Amino acid sequence: MSVIRVVGAETEYGIHAPGGESFNATWLSTQVVHAYSKETGHRARAGGETRWDYTDEDPLADARGWSTPRHEVDPSVLTDVEPELTAAQIALEGGEVPDHSGPLMMNMVIGNGARLYVDHAHPEYSSPEVTNPLDAVRWDAAGDLVALAAVRRIARTAGLPNINLYKNNTDNKSASYGSHENYLMPRQVPFSSIVAGLTPFFVTRQIMCGAGRIGLGQDGQGIGFQLSQRADFFETEVGLETTIRRPIINTRDEPHAVAEKYRRLHVIIGDANLSQVSNYLKFGVTALVLDMIEHDSFPRISFADPVASLQAISHDWQMRQTHALTDGRRLSALDVQYLYLQAAKEHVQANGSVDPATGDAYTAGVVAKWEEVLNALAKDPMELADQLDWVAKLSLLQQYRSRDKLGWDDPRLALIDLQWSDIRPEKGLYYKLLSMGRMQRLVTEESIAAAMLQPPPDTRAYFRGQCIQRFGESVVGASWDSVIFELPHQRRLQRVATKEPLRGTRALTHELFERSENAESFLAQLLSQTH
Repeated sequence: MSVIRVVGAETEYGIHAPGGESFNATWLSTQVVHAYSKETGHRARAGGETRWDYTDEDPLADARGWSTPRHEVDPSVLTDVEPELTAAQIALEGGEVPDHSGPLMMNMVIGNGARLYVDHAHPEYSSPEVTNPLDAVRWDAAGDLVALAAVRRIARTAGLPNINLYKNNTDNKSASYGSHENYLMPRQVPFSSIVAGLTPFFVTRQIMCGAGRIGLGQDGQGIGFQLSQRADFFETEVGLETTIRRPIINTRDEPHAVAEKYRRLHVIIGDANLSQVSNYLKFGVTALVLDMIEHDSFPRISFADPVASLQAISHDWQMRQTHALTDGRRLSALDVQYLYLQAAKEHVQANGSVDPATGDAYTAGVVAKWEEVLNALAKDPMELADQLDWVAKLSLLQQYRSRDKLGWDDPRLALIDLQWSDIRPEKGLYYKLLSMGRMQRLVTEESIAAAMLQPPPDTRAYFRGQCIQRFGESVVGASWDSVIFELPHQRRLQRVATKEPLRGTRALTHELFERSENAESFLAQLLSQTH
């Protein structure tokens, strides 16, 4: 009963090849995956070649109690089949492919338990499962290092174009790509309660978690600055889609765990955060609100028009507007967040999760930071220029506007916005501020670098990552809930199910890994324990 729960992040990176506009974006993305597979292959005994297992994927299952027919959904929803892209297909799309392209790699599992793959013409890093908000920040940031390593390798490879990656959510030309979150929760919680409890929270949490954006509207042609990069791309309150008709509450029901026991809440409304504080609040406060929903202690409020309020709040970075509720009241985004904060403080006080003696090590910190940030937003948002993405970006933009007398529609500001999210430390403006001590750190550089290579110790990601690192030459496939081995002299593949997210931890499996010389002895001992 706290912020402790199994969570994970998914980040699609913006991708661009300077001077190489003729290159197909999907092909460029495959080069990122392929480059990192070569990097990990040197360290993880071919672990970089471990492919994704699609056996348990079911993207058409809807949390409202039905399964949507395949012919009724956009093809982008069908993530249960392995994508294939040949040079001929790229040529048909008008893209350029070097002669040496060959088969294109689009999917892999890496040694820290994460997944790196091509999704909708973008490279995507899906973090391993973690159990607390600080680890969520750490292993999400590790994905930026994975992407950076791939970019560095591409730059050293003759015959390939330079590729730049950006941790953002829009190209400001009407396209948006996602930064998703996943939260495991009990299946018995009514989905109607999830919708009621989360919708007002998601509509307003952008005042803490927005990444900031130059331009209004999906095409960015409206003049101004806004809190969120994603808000303008949402069109409905509840739904299954993720790339069209985007809903505030996504209903995809793929638990990637024991289906009768768990629901995986798939959140598509978040921005891609570089700020550690914004990311920490995004994961920590959302986990706490879910705990409130599970215990029926969330505030009973609802917006009259959630989608309109979502976008109006994003466009109102001064936070001066109020928004109509269904009960006739009008509240600001800050008012709504304070209602959630007050309910959360009462909730955690009642369940003891913030008690210094008996509480967990994380909930008190999340509540304290949440309150600190809301109070600063109420007083003067610019006090948070070292903590929140949108405030830090706005502060930087205002400096350029003041110095050079720039209007919000000046293209130089749009370039600054893009450069903010460049993952290269020598180019990215966020990383420059971080190196100067002008952005707060919650996790160290050393721990992020370690997370790039090693899986979290307290979830099944440890088992997956260790299998790939130690027995990579024998692992032919993996997913969130399985690892598949191919052993010499055995006709059948050996599939090890990992349906319980809190099994396969370091505490439970480390000794087994240490005493196993190879995959054969490891599986023999593992299977003898389970029978």
